[in-house]
Amino acid sequence: MALAKNSRRDRRVDYWPGFVDALSTLLLAIMFLLTVFVLAQFILSREISGKDEVLNRLNSQINELTQLLALEKGGKQDLEDTIANLQSTLATSESERSRLQQLLDSGTGNADAANQRIGDLTGQLDAEKQISGRALSQVDLLNQQIAALRSQIAAIEQALQASEAKDQTSQAKIADLGRRLNVALAQRVQELNRYRSDFFGRLREILSDRENIRIVGDRFVFQSEVLFPSGGNELNEAGQAEMAKLASALLDLAKEIPPEINWVLRVDGHTDNVPLSGSGRYADNWELSSARATSVVKFLISKGVPANRLVAAGFGEFQPIAEGDSPEARATNRRIELKLTER
Repeated sequence: MALAKNSRRDRRVDYWPGFVDALSTLLLAIMFLLTVFVLAQFILSREISGKDEVLNRLNSQINELTQLLALEKGGKQDLEDTIANLQSTLATSESERSRLQQLLDSGTGNADAANQRIGDLTGQLDAEKQISGRALSQVDLLNQQIAALRSQIAAIEQALQASEAKDQTSQAKIADLGRRLNVALAQRVQELNRYRSDFFGRLREILSDRENIRIVGDRFVFQSEVLFPSGGNELNEAGQAEMAKLASALLDLAKEIPPEINWVLRVDGHTDNVPLSGSGRYADNWELSSARATSVVKFLISKGVPANRLVAAGFGEFQPIAEGDSPEARATNRRIELKLTER
């Protein structure tokens, strides 16, 4: 029977050490998180308080100097009161000395006692004069210290006023520069709009006989069928003829646009929403639209248009101008757009 009890006691699992380890690990993790949080709060508070540190330090210096000035003024007043008392005592001593001297001269009273009294009063008077001299020296020193403190306060106030004036001047300059920049940008936009209108007017005259070439907003739109074969990016003969007219008009306009206007002709390629099979030359409509826009740009460069005045961009099927999946809508979305804009 005893052996059975011992065997059951041996099979009992002691969970306490594992529980203590888990609790210790949890406490360490919580302490680590608290330490990280405290450090983050400390760094954040230093970062926030660093911006106003200079101004707070100046204000603190002004307050300290003001308190010192008040203390020095109080000390000066006390010394002035002491000097006044000493001067009153000195006047009394002088009066007493004169009276005794008169008694001595008139022969009244005891001459020796009078002389002794006069000597005592003279000694007291000399001592009081020395005390008064030291007090006057202290007053002069305090006046010098007060003058120095006032000079420091004045210098700090001048520095603050200069800083405020400099800040106001900078703000005024920034506002003036912003106004000038806005005016200049508005003038540039107006000039570019005028040349854009001239450019579109010339293209309208040159390409007015084609129904599938039109103006939509601030863009000149060519249907892809005019320029490219189906699924390809090489300009066909008709497309090359149209782009040659475009290049001629663009070169004529470039001579009239002032050099300070940083203009570019952006060529945007667009496709319909029919996905490519992926087995051909192009994996998707992104590549096809980009290749067509690049083909137009390269042809314009070959006709003399500066490369730095051209930009090619492909939009795939993601910028449609006609909604729906009808053949007409898809034909409308397959296009090349030209936009005269500022770089």
